[in-house]
Amino acid sequence: MGLKDHEGFFRKMTKLILNEMPKAGYSSILNDFVESNFFVIDGDSLLVTCLCVKSFKWGQNLHFFYLVECYLVDLMSNGGQFAVVFFKDAEYAYFDFPELLPLRTALILHLQHNTNVDVQTEFSGCLSQDWKLYLEQHYPYFLIVSEEGLSDLQTHLFNFLIIHSWGMKVNVVLSSGHESDTLRLYAHTMESTDRTQTFSKENEAVIQSAYKSLIQHLEERRISALAPHFEHLKWNDMMKEACQTLFLLQCLWPEGSDIQRVLCVTSCSLSLRMYHRILVHSNCLSLQEVEDFCRLRCLCVAFQLHLPLSQRACSRVVTCSWLWDSDSFLKMNKWCEHFILSNLNVLGCWNLNLNHVSDLHDEQLLKNIAFYYEFESTQEPHLNLGDSIRRDYEHLWNIVSHLVKEFDVGKCFPLRTTRRPFLGQKKSVIQEISLEKMPSVGFIPMTSSVIDEFVGDMMKDLPILKSDDPIVPSQFKEKTSDELLHWHAQRLLSDDYDRIKCHIDEQSRDPQVLDFLKKNQDYRQFYGKSLESISTKVIVTQTTQPKEDSSGASAKMLQNTKPSKITKKKKKKKKKSFLKEDQNKDQQKDDLLFSIEEEMKMNLHSGIRKLEEYLTSCASNSVKCGVEISGLIACFKAWKEHCQGEGKISKDLSIAVQMMKRIHSLLERYPEILEAEHHQYIAKCLKYLGFNDLANSLDPTLMIGDDKKKKKYSIDIGPARFQLQYMGHYLIRDERKNPDPRIQDFIPNTWQRELLDVVDKNESAVIVAPVSAGKTYASYYCMEKVLRESDDGVVVYIAPAKSFVGQVAATVENRFTKTLPAGRTLCGAFTRDYRYNVLNCQVLITVPECFEILLLAPHRQKWVERIRYVIFDEVHYLGREVGAKFWELLLVIIRCPFLVLSATINNPTLLTEWLQSVKQYWKQADKIMEEKFISEKQADKCLNFLRDNSYKNQSYEVRLVLCEERDNDLEKHICSVKHDDVYFDHLHPCAALTTDTIEKYGFPPDLILTPQESIQLYDTMVHVWEAWPRAQELCPEEFILFKNKIVIKKLDARKYEENLKAELTNWIKNGKVEKVKRVLKNLSPDSLSSSEDMVKMFPLLVEKLRQMDKLPAIFFLFNNGDVEKRAGSVCSFLEKIETKSHPHTECHSYVFGIDEVLKKVIKMEKTQKRCIKKNPKRAEKLERKLMYRAEYINFLENLKILEISEDHTYADVKALHTEITRDKGSTLDRVLKRVRLTRNGKELKALAQRGIGYHHSGMYFKEKEFVEILFVKGLIRVVTATGTLASGIHMPCKSVVFAQDSVYLDALNYRQMSGRAGRRGQDLLGNVYFFDIPLPKIKRLLASGVPELREQFPLSITLVLRLMLLASKGDDPEDAKAKVLSVLKHSLLSFKRPRAMKTLKLYFLFSLQLLIKEDYLNKNGNPKKFAGLASYLHGHEPSNLVFVNFLKRGLFHNLCKPAWKGAQQFSQDVMEKLVLVLANLFARKYIPAKFQNADLSFPQSKVILAELPEDFKAALHEYNLAVMKDFASFLLIASKSVNMKNEYQLPLSRISKQNLVPFWNNLKSKQSWLRKHLDIGCFKAEFTGKECEDSQLVSHLMSCKKGRAAVSPFVCLSGNTDNDLLRPETVNQVILRTIGVSGTQAPQLWPWKLDNRGRRMPLNAYVLNFYQHNCLTRLDQTNGMRMGQLLKCLKDFAFNIQAISDSLSELCENEHDNVVLAFKQLSQTFYEKLEEMQTQMHQNHLK
Repeated sequence: MGLKDHEGFFRKMTKLILNEMPKAGYSSILNDFVESNFFVIDGDSLLVTCLCVKSFKWGQNLHFFYLVECYLVDLMSNGGQFAVVFFKDAEYAYFDFPELLPLRTALILHLQHNTNVDVQTEFSGCLSQDWKLYLEQHYPYFLIVSEEGLSDLQTHLFNFLIIHSWGMKVNVVLSSGHESDTLRLYAHTMESTDRTQTFSKENEAVIQSAYKSLIQHLEERRISALAPHFEHLKWNDMMKEACQTLFLLQCLWPEGSDIQRVLCVTSCSLSLRMYHRILVHSNCLSLQEVEDFCRLRCLCVAFQLHLPLSQRACSRVVTCSWLWDSDSFLKMNKWCEHFILSNLNVLGCWNLNLNHVSDLHDEQLLKNIAFYYEFESTQEPHLNLGDSIRRDYEHLWNIVSHLVKEFDVGKCFPLRTTRRPFLGQKKSVIQEISLEKMPSVGFIPMTSSVIDEFVGDMMKDLPILKSDDPIVPSQFKEKTSDELLHWHAQRLLSDDYDRIKCHIDEQSRDPQVLDFLKKNQDYRQFYGKSLESISTKVIVTQTTQPKEDSSGASAKMLQNTKPSKITKKKKKKKKKSFLKEDQNKDQQKDDLLFSIEEEMKMNLHSGIRKLEEYLTSCASNSVKCGVEISGLIACFKAWKEHCQGEGKISKDLSIAVQMMKRIHSLLERYPEILEAEHHQYIAKCLKYLGFNDLANSLDPTLMIGDDKKKKKYSIDIGPARFQLQYMGHYLIRDERKNPDPRIQDFIPNTWQRELLDVVDKNESAVIVAPVSAGKTYASYYCMEKVLRESDDGVVVYIAPAKSFVGQVAATVENRFTKTLPAGRTLCGAFTRDYRYNVLNCQVLITVPECFEILLLAPHRQKWVERIRYVIFDEVHYLGREVGAKFWELLLVIIRCPFLVLSATINNPTLLTEWLQSVKQYWKQADKIMEEKFISEKQADKCLNFLRDNSYKNQSYEVRLVLCEERDNDLEKHICSVKHDDVYFDHLHPCAALTTDTIEKYGFPPDLILTPQESIQLYDTMVHVWEAWPRAQELCPEEFILFKNKIVIKKLDARKYEENLKAELTNWIKNGKVEKVKRVLKNLSPDSLSSSEDMVKMFPLLVEKLRQMDKLPAIFFLFNNGDVEKRAGSVCSFLEKIETKSHPHTECHSYVFGIDEVLKKVIKMEKTQKRCIKKNPKRAEKLERKLMYRAEYINFLENLKILEISEDHTYADVKALHTEITRDKGSTLDRVLKRVRLTRNGKELKALAQRGIGYHHSGMYFKEKEFVEILFVKGLIRVVTATGTLASGIHMPCKSVVFAQDSVYLDALNYRQMSGRAGRRGQDLLGNVYFFDIPLPKIKRLLASGVPELREQFPLSITLVLRLMLLASKGDDPEDAKAKVLSVLKHSLLSFKRPRAMKTLKLYFLFSLQLLIKEDYLNKNGNPKKFAGLASYLHGHEPSNLVFVNFLKRGLFHNLCKPAWKGAQQFSQDVMEKLVLVLANLFARKYIPAKFQNADLSFPQSKVILAELPEDFKAALHEYNLAVMKDFASFLLIASKSVNMKNEYQLPLSRISKQNLVPFWNNLKSKQSWLRKHLDIGCFKAEFTGKECEDSQLVSHLMSCKKGRAAVSPFVCLSGNTDNDLLRPETVNQVILRTIGVSGTQAPQLWPWKLDNRGRRMPLNAYVLNFYQHNCLTRLDQTNGMRMGQLLKCLKDFAFNIQAISDSLSELCENEHDNVVLAFKQLSQTFYEKLEEMQTQMHQNHLK
């Protein structure tokens, strides 16, 4: 079948891709921590993308390579690890573009030889088996590919690559539309979905056939492409000619040369020979004219060799084009270049330097030279070339003449021997550079205390505009609409705190309100109590006397009275009761010990469990020791019985493990209690186990029977190996034994005590400890300290996400209780969704963005002064995409001490140093403020200042507290499916490493081995290298820390592990790389067989984990819908295996318990029904209770019907029985009430009856709490969840399962999620399972290092405005100023980087200038009109500035005209236009530009948002132009401080280009120069060399020096100038990279976004589509957004409308203003539509 036969399939394939484009997420393609994320770049997509960049002109190779390297550097600087793949078949797409063939080959050579990029060129095509195998082995995070080629045929090739990637479950990132900032690289990601995978699978045969026909067609085009230039010569003929030419050159230059010279002489000579051979059509160039053209080419190369980039960047821009015949020869020459470059490998070891391969062609320079010799050399005296250029040119031409043997090519001079022009002359041939559009470079004069202190040192060196300059605001009138004259535009608005809903008035004294508050607090305490079994601590303020009795006033009255006779009698009775109670307790203890001993006799393992439970509750060491001895005796008896019977065949070492565990405990914990007889008995036990040396060390006199008897009981394993291999997770850790009086619940470790010291001394600390290591306890200790100090102090806890706030608040309410003055509460919470007790609490739980609102609000500073401590949990969010700017600002603006907590930071020292510098600033600031108050003799203020800061007995020190070990070990397992069953393979952590990783980076610091894994590593090393010299030394039995040691501790095992790792590293250093590879390979699991449909096997996986006693478990997935479906599938699985047999015996007591509870509940129900009849007033309340009671009865009856057994539920039956029978099942009753009316409540209850639940961000918070409570209680033991659960939510489990791959499963999320495994105090070992995750991805997750924090650009225009508002309106001006300066001076970006600080200062000035010109600030930095409105909408820059601009121009008043005169309602047309405008501002979701070519079954207007109305569009253009000019002015000033040396280097290869002035006087000098300079890998081309001054022609051609100050010299080669800074599509491409800012820092809002090809990327019309049709399902189909994503975006949009409406109402005194009314109507209507849609979704869900 031919190409035409497959046209229908090509269209089908294109349609699928286009239809997927609206679903593409435009987000950061490299997650916050990408060490685990390997991806692939299609090399041809990279080439095409850079070729189509708007600022690039074809033929400028050096500019092209600059663009390529910028693209790759943006990926690398964001942590990307990738390979670039060039498919062989892809070369066929360029036969119609011969000028690109040598460029493609040069790109491959450059990346291979001049960079460290992994370049793959061995794959024939994207459908080849080799490529499929590569994807399976490496499983890239995504593939970067272009959605559009240079031709339709190349687009088809890209489409095949996209479809194949989807079929291989690899996501696709589009190469166009990338945008980067200091931290992120944003692009469109098109995920591999079930739909795309199905398409690939169903059409597999058609895809193969269509691809073959396409490649065949392209091969045929190669013949037709060659014919016009080489006539009868075929491809192979030309390859042979090229080889011959290279061989001839090798003879002429035996010492070698550089690629520029080689390609110049070989391509010119080959072109001349071929042109002479096929000569020539009459309308083509003559042979003599072709010789002239080649002379110009040689001269151009001589220029390239000698001119530094600084000189070439000033080249004139020739706008005329090549004439047709000249262009035809150029194409022929390009073919010859391609043949030469493709055959360089024939040169073998010839010394060819490839550093210049990026600068093989400069078409603009060639045109300049040609133009001069055609049109200028005849009109003026001949300009000399200069000696060095002339010598090099002569040498090149002489070599050409030697290579062309068929005819004489003539002499070097004259360069032009013919008159025929090569260029077509136009009227304006030389492009003139006009800088009239560029703004005046200078700053408007302004002053304030903040400005003077922060940038005063720079202002004297900067250009300052005069007061009569036309751009100074005082010279023109403000542009404000007449309708705004009655608006209070300068009024400070209420902030988000005032507007966030608070369901009730917290200050109200209404009984109903108080009752509601009490119930709410009771529930939070109940919620907290259900999460952790910690008793509530009563806090008494230190400044007040503690009360002896809690009975209030009556207790005080009785304090001084004498005890009466009655009280004495009571005391006697009380004493007797206490004695009796003690006797009862002793009897209970004896009975319990007896029962444990009996249980151990009957069933050793269950008895041991009871014994260990008893040990945890017992306080007496002597009793514990006795119990341990009893346990040892029972274990010893069991071991002897076992060895005498079953042990004859195979021994159950678990009994021996329990014996050794008891021995460890006795010897390590109770050495002072043990007596000689105990030691003898322990020695006897060791002797029986075969540990003779250990036994003799305890009792040398001990004797045991004959050898046969010893062998009968021996375990036949050395003691050290036995302890490591079988007791690894039981090994005792080095723990402090002395209690700390500050902590009652446990004995803190050394690092934990250090934390206590930090808090006691009011110091600050950075705390880095693994997940579940116990670092959070310091937060509660800090809270307790602040609560005890006073009733005024506040401690703020910053949670990483709002989902965590409620749980922390509940835990605080449960842990502490305190009697506070009226109006004060203990705990409050503040998120964007709700708030309570924020300003009147002592412990505030909030999220970063909400705390920032309070800190920057000028009128909240009095409350801020009350803050005593701030706790930042999960501070690694400082380097993340979401919320990073908030974390940094909070850390630098707070004055009080702080605790910074994280489990995943690789550079904590840098973080600590930065925070220490901030603290030193505050130390100095406090000192200055104190001295100022004293010097000014403001006694009252000084006393207030000292009082308010009295808590700061802080030392201003920031400590770094590290803990490197988890409380328990983690074991990793890979799940595979074979023969319709699930199997588990242990994954050794070292199997994730490669020799390259170990050699370059060593072992990741958190890649920890269990003791069993250390033994496995040692055994593998011995197996691989039998003659290993250190094998004996590192043998477990001979290792120095293990030898003759009865109790091997965890620390000993860790040191053994470190020795093994160091030894393996030394193998690599000593050249034993192959042996290390074998070790790693042997540790890797075998290739895994898996079913194609792993989803169906998921319930079986859960069942297998239950059988292995690995529950409770959390199963992580990354899609809300999949989370619910998987939970449902597990429930269905249980229902299928349920039998109708009689209940199991273990269920009888449980069912009986349900019967008892049911009787009581039904009796209560009847009583309440009678009460309703008697008391109608209480009817409504009682009926509601009856409704809840009926729900509870139904739940219990369902449980009873299930006749729950181990086979039918995953719940802990004992826990369920206890919960139902205790307190009449109050916990269950309470949580059931909470979810009765929620959307998922019915389903969650049904799942809970089976011990199953799910948890994701789309759930109502009551539903999530339902699952959390029941999971902690053990009533739910299987939870499917998304990553939101990993962000600190307290749901510890035994096992974690990664059950779905995703782009969001990266190094950080892996660590956060896997850290949930292993319950502290319950599990000695946590388990991590990988199910349906590719092995390469698993290895990268394990091998990736702990991520480092990365800085971001800290300032924005709106932040500067908010800081100036704080400085001018703050309650305490000096304090406000200090905070503002702290933010400005202490960004992480500028820490220890003075150049970055200079850039930030300039950007600060640029921000001030813009704010002055836009009339937000005056020259003194004080706020003006609408500053409050713009700052309130700070989260939407630049949309907030554009919105205010529209408002000030009166555009909204022009739009919002009522339906008729005097009416207060607006037509549907007005509302839709208003939504259109607001969607363009606040709902900007981009679609790839290519989508506009889609042929849809519905109008594109439903997907693509229409443009703004004309008046808005014109205003926006004017605003953008003004901003661009200001930004360009800023760039021009900033460019003066740039280090141009770096700008003259290619950003990735760091290649720079020196003046090359070789001496070609004789052969000897040539050879010596070559030997000296042309060593491969040593020679570098430096673009910063000395300019060529002896050439008049160079001075003439390189004369355009103006307008190239702030743009990269590389882009100047394509004719770009400073004017291009004013073009939105080019500013990011031309800007000097070392300035440190990009176009994203300019607050522009173009009505469209341009990708790097200059194509418009349209906006998604989802908001307008929803408003018009109010149908989410329709939006899902047309706008390509998932339901959950749509709902979130629509809620955010509704919130923004409401915020704007409220703000306008506050600013306008006329409540009947049309704009105010229109926004109120829109807000109300939009919310109504949203609620209606949610109600409909709820009803559909119930159905």
